[in-house]
Amino acid sequence: MKRILLISVLFSTTIAVSQEKTFEKEVRKISKRIERITENQKDSLKLKVVAIDKRLESGEITKTTANTLKSEVASYHARRIEVLVGEQERLLQLLVQDKTNGKIASAEESDEVDEDDNTFTVGKTTFRLNFNNDENEDKIEKRDRRIQRRTTSQFVFAMGVNNVLKDHEFSSLNDSDYKFWQSHFYELGWTWKTRFTKEPSQLYFKYGVSFLWNNLRLENNSVHVKNGDLTEIQVFDDKLSESRLRHVQMNFPMHVEWDFSKNKTYKDGVKRDRTNKSVRLGLGGFVGFKLGTRQYLEYKDANAIAIEEVEKDNYNMNTVNYGLSAYVGYRSTSLYVKYDLNPLFKKTETRNISMGIRLDLD
Repeated sequence: MKRILLISVLFSTTIAVSQEKTFEKEVRKISKRIERITENQKDSLKLKVVAIDKRLESGEITKTTANTLKSEVASYHARRIEVLVGEQERLLQLLVQDKTNGKIASAEESDEVDEDDNTFTVGKTTFRLNFNNDENEDKIEKRDRRIQRRTTSQFVFAMGVNNVLKDHEFSSLNDSDYKFWQSHFYELGWTWKTRFTKEPSQLYFKYGVSFLWNNLRLENNSVHVKNGDLTEIQVFDDKLSESRLRHVQMNFPMHVEWDFSKNKTYKDGVKRDRTNKSVRLGLGGFVGFKLGTRQYLEYKDANAIAIEEVEKDNYNMNTVNYGLSAYVGYRSTSLYVKYDLNPLFKKTETRNISMGIRLDLD
């Protein structure tokens, strides 16, 4: 638009300035500019096609990708020719209008053509117009192209059911002392996701820090009782409405993640990876330590008085915890499993397991 306005201004100047030109001379300049535009665009297209062929020969891209890239660059340069030549056609229309209105002289013979065909002179000022803008537009595209970061970050939130396994036996959930659907876990954290290679790929190392709230609710009106180095489960005297053991952990998760999001390919063949746009699979583990443990009891005594108790103790829980974890999902939502390899309580073979939904939000 700015170029069109400039052309309009140049051709609406005084008759005195315009009389220095001849109609035939200006037509030849426009014609030559149209030829130059076409040649420059075709030359640029040839260079890009050669570059694509070289990438194909080296095995960097497939034949299908090469054909797609060739089609894209051909369409791009066709549009450039259409736009730039269109501007020259509008310039020619203005010139014909000035000729009709007598604002520009005609010469019987004018074989001379300015060597500098990309200039206009108004008074003592010369304007140069650059009609081969491919290089400038490529720079703009590279500047506007989103910065390719090798490491990104995500906020993590997970929640689900929490329970224990005995002797690593999954079937032991059937005889668990804890309520399955009423025992919950919640996790909040921050992770970083780093690509293993410098070039775009689908393999990442994901690591971070999270805080975990594990809740275990006992069955059969029972409570946890610390007996020396052992933690036992005993029946409570009064009728319990709540018997919950909560332990809070600070964990450092680490996963190898396969992110199958399709990479973005620009018209010049440059690739940029995109994340959290398709199926994701993460395998890894965690290491951390417990920040605190509490037992919450709610019941009515013999006088029907509602009582709430909060007992703070470590209940012989192992302070350091470590284990395995995995998730699989689509975009930001995944199914999540976490299993402690070390026992929940000392001198036992009881290990915590958590299953639920995980959100990784960019």
